[in-house]
Amino acid sequence: MSFLRRRSGSPAGPDFDVLAMDPGDWPGHFGAMVMSGPDGSCQGIFLRYDLFGGRGPAMFIGNLPEGSPARETADGVPFEISQLLAALENEEPVEFVSAEDFPVMLGDDLLIVKKVKVSEERVFCAQFGRSDGVQVTIASWDRPIADDLYQLLKPLPSDMFQQD
Repeated sequence: MSFLRRRSGSPAGPDFDVLAMDPGDWPGHFGAMVMSGPDGSCQGIFLRYDLFGGRGPAMFIGNLPEGSPARETADGVPFEISQLLAALENEEPVEFVSAEDFPVMLGDDLLIVKKVKVSEERVFCAQFGRSDGVQVTIASWDRPIADDLYQLLKPLPSDMFQQD
């Protein structure tokens, strides 16, 4: 499954803030997906940022609440990495290599970011947990994730994830 789609036509927006870069600030195409649970609850929001010129996806950002099945994968490779590679039509097997925590200063606040390394060296991944229990994962293709990216993340309006 290279791109998640809603199975139901009913609105199922998240009951949590979704952190992302503002789509208006991104110089390419932007897509958002809602992962719905069997009961219609929101199990995650995934944001895909593509570049112009048909160069494919550059980044996936996942916002996964506690209890989301996408938070824990059997092979240790974050779900967002798998989605990014599937969108790039990269079918080579990818394995979890390591994870290391790094401190990042956001103004006066300290954010602990887990940098995840996988066997595909062109993939960069960072994860952090929020105080509301939501896990944010950023998976980037061929572009290292710099500390200033975290400054660009902000809540998007929840009505952006509703369907009529």
